[in-house]
Amino acid sequence: MMIAKKPIKCLAILAIVFSSLNVFAGGGEKHSSDNDGGKVNTKEEIKDYIKHHLADSHDFALYSYTNDAGERKHVGFPLPVIVWTSKGLKTFMSSKFHHNDDGHVVVDAGGVKLAKIHSKIYELNEGAEHVAFDETHHATNAHKVLDFSITKSVFGILLAGLLMFLGFGSLAKGYKKGAIPTGVGRILEPLVLYVRDEIARPNIGEKKYKKFMPYLLTVFFFIWILNLLGLTPIGFNVTGQIAITMSLALFTAVIYLTNGSKDFWAHTLWMPGVPVVLRPILALIELVGFVLIKPFSLLVRLFANITAGHFVVMSLIALMIILKKDFGAVASTGMSFVLATFIMVIEVLVAFLQAFIFTMLSALFIGMAVEEHEHDHAH
Repeated sequence: MMIAKKPIKCLAILAIVFSSLNVFAGGGEKHSSDNDGGKVNTKEEIKDYIKHHLADSHDFALYSYTNDAGERKHVGFPLPVIVWTSKGLKTFMSSKFHHNDDGHVVVDAGGVKLAKIHSKIYELNEGAEHVAFDETHHATNAHKVLDFSITKSVFGILLAGLLMFLGFGSLAKGYKKGAIPTGVGRILEPLVLYVRDEIARPNIGEKKYKKFMPYLLTVFFFIWILNLLGLTPIGFNVTGQIAITMSLALFTAVIYLTNGSKDFWAHTLWMPGVPVVLRPILALIELVGFVLIKPFSLLVRLFANITAGHFVVMSLIALMIILKKDFGAVASTGMSFVLATFIMVIEVLVAFLQAFIFTMLSALFIGMAVEEHEHDHAH
């Protein structure tokens, strides 16, 4: 089954594009200098913690605790920082920032002084030793650098890519040995056939669906795996980053716009069967729909649903803190556990559903663009 091999090629393109997304999108992480030793107790602190969890970051912070000496310790692992500064490319591990995110830790990277402020990396001006801030906490003696770092989101993308590469590779090898795949391929085959028979064929048509199967399979498994990774305690929220969903939507838009048939462009730019006066207006509306509205609907739907899911789960977990005074530790923790578990089960379904919806709509838009209209020449 040649279809199983082709997503690997699409995956390579996706990985190259996504690996540089951090230039345009930064995130956040929990400040290590918060009051009360970094503990989260109040509603404001909880809201801030959730906000930082949903954003991207330069390292994995699994959990924190205060030791017997009163020192705040963070458990996690660092990721590579790759930045382009006034003195060229600089690389080091994010552990050099010591989980600091307010600019107080300055890293000397080969003659360039760097600090991390709200998860954006800044280069200090020549001669500056510390970051100076104005009344709104904006750096006055530092500027942002081009950030190509391997952040949590990029790491998640690469992990999803590796899993897809291994999975599709196993499926392709299985078909070489016989008609019935084995191992991981046995799990993937029904999903591949589902995308083919329930998404691609009905929406694109029997004649042209094969051309777009590699992309549809890639985007379906890519989103689904990333959504599932987002439900793990590691802290991924890749499909909840607007830059990621925007890029996926742009891929779909480029594919259906560049593969549009003559009939599609004829009907879009000079719609038959309507008064000539209205045709330019309708052409403008159609173009705005295909170029802006359809991609926008794709990116917002995926981003909003995944972000909302993470927000609800973390809010329910936080109930054990918010309701502790009113109901006690045991009751508040019990309610929080039951509600969060229920929503997590729903989120497992949503993870698949959002991958299905994005792929289905992509196939639908592609089908609309490549459709050939039958012209009746009998009259």
